[in-house]
Amino acid sequence: MTIVVRRAREADAPHLPAIEQSAAQLFRLDPQLAWLADSAVPDAAQHAQAIREATVWVAEVAQQQLAGFLRAVPVDNQLHIEELSVSQHWQGRGIGRKLLLAAIEQARHAQLQAITLTTFRDLPWNAPFYQRLGFSLLTTQQTDAYLRAVLDNETRHGLPRARRCAMRLALA
Repeated sequence: MTIVVRRAREADAPHLPAIEQSAAQLFRLDPQLAWLADSAVPDAAQHAQAIREATVWVAEVAQQQLAGFLRAVPVDNQLHIEELSVSQHWQGRGIGRKLLLAAIEQARHAQLQAITLTTFRDLPWNAPFYQRLGFSLLTTQQTDAYLRAVLDNETRHGLPRARRCAMRLALA
């Protein structure tokens, strides 16, 4: 299977909500988080705005079908990953890894210091996945104001704070 990772185009935006909704179905495996599988995701217009204003990569598979995407924003000389989603049908085939490697390559090319993200510390496809790619869990003291604000916002939206963490991959 050939996987092509490229920068997203506005024409890709209508396909991204379905990818995110499909990816979220994994949360049904955890009773405490199953509600996330039915949560609203950004619509096509919001994805189009992100493609214009942030950095979004997509993964294409057979016949230019989109299988996943990664959205990130630059913050304080770092690239912050806001979302990494792979359609359920395409999970486990290295697509998330390829998207993440594209973001890492771009951040290195831009001479950024690090890549950051927030995720669940205890789900195998979350923190352990990122740790295998070199990301480190940040302690409370290591978590900067931006990441603390992201975690606080996630808590306000119902994510269990005790299960969330901030992670960083140093590039410098």
